[in-house]
Amino acid sequence: MRQVPYLDAHGDTDYSVLQYDLHLDYRPGANRLAGRAVITAVARTALNSVSLDFGPLRVDRILFDGKPVRYAHRLGKLRVRPGRLIEAGAEFTVEVRYAGVPRPNRGHWGEIGWTQLSDGALVASQPTGASSWFPCNDRPADKAAYRISVTTAPTYTVIASGTLVSHSGNTWVYEQPSPTSTYLVSVQIGRYTSVELTGAPVRQPAAVPARLMRAFRNDFANQPRMLREFSRLFGPYPFTEYGIVVVDEELDVPVEAQAMSIFGANHVDGMRGSERLVAHELAHQWFGNSVTAADWRHIWLHEGFATYAEWLWAEADGRSAHDLALRSHAKLARLPQDIAIGAPGARRIFDDRVYERGALTLHALRRTMGDAPFFRLLREWATTHRHSTATTADFTSMAEGISPTPIRPVLQSWLHETPLPPL
Repeated sequence: MRQVPYLDAHGDTDYSVLQYDLHLDYRPGANRLAGRAVITAVARTALNSVSLDFGPLRVDRILFDGKPVRYAHRLGKLRVRPGRLIEAGAEFTVEVRYAGVPRPNRGHWGEIGWTQLSDGALVASQPTGASSWFPCNDRPADKAAYRISVTTAPTYTVIASGTLVSHSGNTWVYEQPSPTSTYLVSVQIGRYTSVELTGAPVRQPAAVPARLMRAFRNDFANQPRMLREFSRLFGPYPFTEYGIVVVDEELDVPVEAQAMSIFGANHVDGMRGSERLVAHELAHQWFGNSVTAADWRHIWLHEGFATYAEWLWAEADGRSAHDLALRSHAKLARLPQDIAIGAPGARRIFDDRVYERGALTLHALRRTMGDAPFFRLLREWATTHRHSTATTADFTSMAEGISPTPIRPVLQSWLHETPLPPL
């Protein structure tokens, strides 16, 4: 039986986007955004129209292959009608000009997307917030390249997904050639001081409020060693750089984006109080960003892996991953046993038990397989599906092919049954 994708109202499988070229003009004080999005895509089947996810911003004009066309915009969908059949396999472009006051999308998980800060803006789009600021095919399996140009007021710094390729006056241009899911595209605008961490195989630029710089240098001092350790365990870092942004406001949790992580001021205390979160967000660059779940039902492949990376970093730092696993198991044992993390349900994809039990699944697998086969599995998983998407079935198949002992019962009990197995 075909599984219905989680959040199936978002995205369209009838076409695939090759590149987004975004030109944005943002006025922080007024919270006004004007944009031009040029979307290059290819039809996967014959199409009479193209459906894009797009929020409440006003659409001013649409061009299809350079010509004005009819469109309808309502209930979060922008339907473009080119007036002719688009043949399967044909490449096309849609250009959308839009403007208005951006605001995050509301969902089961709160407000997600473009958010005005007290001084600047933040974008955190997981899982369905991308459409709050640009028209897109908002599903994790449709990865594309990006070019993002942002013009804003003087004295503000812009950090966006990708590598900075030019900065002239008030305009910042970033390019991200690596295939990127829409929810992992980010723009951060604020008054930041730039710094760069050294000692890792890739650049580590950071944008930090000046008042937090001293604490930041201490709290993130281990990140270069962390990056080297994860590269040893998981394979080469999948992007050309890894950026950090610390916003001058409190965030409930840090946010990962493609080749970037965003932390709140509350995560920088000068005492490395959030170092496990530094490890967690860094690990997402392999598990979640490079290897992305083909559908949100498989989110344990993101969060379980990133949580287990916290324990692996503790292990590299001389502590016991097994002790952390035992502590996590005891905590889960006190919670309701009513979730199967291999398909937790759309409303519970961010349930803490998906994170913790996902990490315990990997620890149980490691103890069953042995260290050498287990870490071979992690490296092959990150390499085989690099810059692509995958499912729980893909992981199970690979694990069975590598494990020297049967592991299907282990994965069945940890992923697909609700009672918490013994560790």
